[in-house]
Amino acid sequence: MEEVQVEAETQWIYTFADSSRLLTIIISILLIIYGSFRALGLDASYDVCEEGDGEQNCSSSPFTRLVDGFQTINTAQAVFLPVGASFSLLVMFFFFDTLQFFFALCTAALLIQTDLSLALAMVAFSFVLLPVCQFLTRPCYGSNNQKFSLGFCGRFTPAEALSLVCSAALVMVWIATGHWVLMDALAMGLCVSMIAYIRLPSLKVSTLLLIGLLIYDVFWVFFSSYIFKANVMVQVATQRAANPVSFVANKLKMNSVGNISPQISLPGKLIFPSMQDRGRFSMLGLGDIVMPGLLLCFVMRYDNYKKQAAVAADTEQSKITYFHCSLIGYIIGLMTATVASEVYKAAQPALLYLVPFTLLPIVVMAYLKGDLRKMWQDPFVAANVKLKFMEV
Repeated sequence: MEEVQVEAETQWIYTFADSSRLLTIIISILLIIYGSFRALGLDASYDVCEEGDGEQNCSSSPFTRLVDGFQTINTAQAVFLPVGASFSLLVMFFFFDTLQFFFALCTAALLIQTDLSLALAMVAFSFVLLPVCQFLTRPCYGSNNQKFSLGFCGRFTPAEALSLVCSAALVMVWIATGHWVLMDALAMGLCVSMIAYIRLPSLKVSTLLLIGLLIYDVFWVFFSSYIFKANVMVQVATQRAANPVSFVANKLKMNSVGNISPQISLPGKLIFPSMQDRGRFSMLGLGDIVMPGLLLCFVMRYDNYKKQAAVAADTEQSKITYFHCSLIGYIIGLMTATVASEVYKAAQPALLYLVPFTLLPIVVMAYLKGDLRKMWQDPFVAANVKLKFMEV
């Protein structure tokens, strides 16, 4: 009897330590950290542009133009975003088969931002690749400030051009093969870009948004099956779309090409197959990374703001920051969600665990430090940060 119990405990630990679960936890943490630091870098670049240094560079490049394009979620949008997400989820649930080509095409288009005067290609993944491309081109082009013209597309630095080409090639290979590694790469690019460019202006907006999304996540994972006879969230997340290559090939009567074009999974999630069990994989939606990531990015920016204020006032800054506290909470929440999915053998709404473990420690810590009132309203007003609100 004791041997059976020990074997069961060993099997449970082995399952929890599965490579797919570990990769999901590690990658999601790294994406949030990287996206938050990129947001600070964009803030610094924006300040340089505002001061007038290198104004020509700030206006001529699509990447530096985006520095002035932070999208800030206001109170109304935070309240109605879960409603809009629910409507979108229902549309995909009922009409996915009819609109699957449109969804696939829009997914690729989300990675290709266009402007009336110049083509901006692959913002999501090229944004992630840009620092790497800057490092690779530095030996040949120095500080990477030299720009060359691409006609009506505008002027680009060598690093920007290289990142655009690499991102375009990645998207085309993904459409042609549908490989999960490429899908994960594009999903990671979307995560980092959204965390860096979408801003939460206050703790009040953060609380409204995360609580609303928590209710949204819990309802569609736990209770949608009672109404729609299926788990709407899981079914939409795991559906595969028709390949645009196959659609075009069939229209052109090239059936041989259309038949070998695989269906593709849209990059709205991270998927990691298990190395120990071929039939096992771990899946985490992008919302479970981006939404808590926006909160962690907000507190990192506030930590940086307080650090600058402390340096200006020549006062000592606390070593334990809000970002450290919330990051530890995110790790604990993600591990709790992983354990819950293994215990109950069913999909879990990750935000049910992530929101309390990230939001509550920040609120308690802000109350103890006396920052709660300032963080609740608009802590960056004094920092004179210009924010551009999203158009509804």
